[in-house]
Amino acid sequence: MLINTEYNRNKAIEYAERWAFDRNPRYLDFEKLGGDCTNYVSQCIYAGCGVMNYTPTFGWYYNSANDRAPAWTGVQYLYNFLVNNKKEGPYAIVTSPSEVAIGDIVQLGHANGHFYHSPIVCGIIDGRIFVAAHSFDAWMRPLDSYKFDVARYLHILGARKYV
Repeated sequence: MLINTEYNRNKAIEYAERWAFDRNPRYLDFEKLGGDCTNYVSQCIYAGCGVMNYTPTFGWYYNSANDRAPAWTGVQYLYNFLVNNKKEGPYAIVTSPSEVAIGDIVQLGHANGHFYHSPIVCGIIDGRIFVAAHSFDAWMRPLDSYKFDVARYLHILGARKYV
């Protein structure tokens, strides 16, 4: 039976802070292979939900560098997984900047609709969003200090797991 579970935002952010300027040796560092941002964000999300989705091709999981879903490391694939997931693992909705919470994901893109960076929201102070990221490692970096044309905000609602 598939049940809903909580997304522990505090655990996700604790993980984000611990590994913002370092690399967890359990995961390959994709910095020189196109960037590590979505890999890092996926690790943070996993720390907050503890559930992967092992569906071949369209799931969200990491066992090793050669045994992982595209959604674990790819910006667009992560978006597709989170907003369309009806099975095991985390799921999200697109929201506005005013509705974003710590532990949520922001994806930055070009005007043509190509999204290229995935930081995690680690703070909100007086309505200003602060993020953590890899590929230009950051902790509590103001989102408005990035140069981007468009942003989309993914509010993680929770996760599902089989029991």
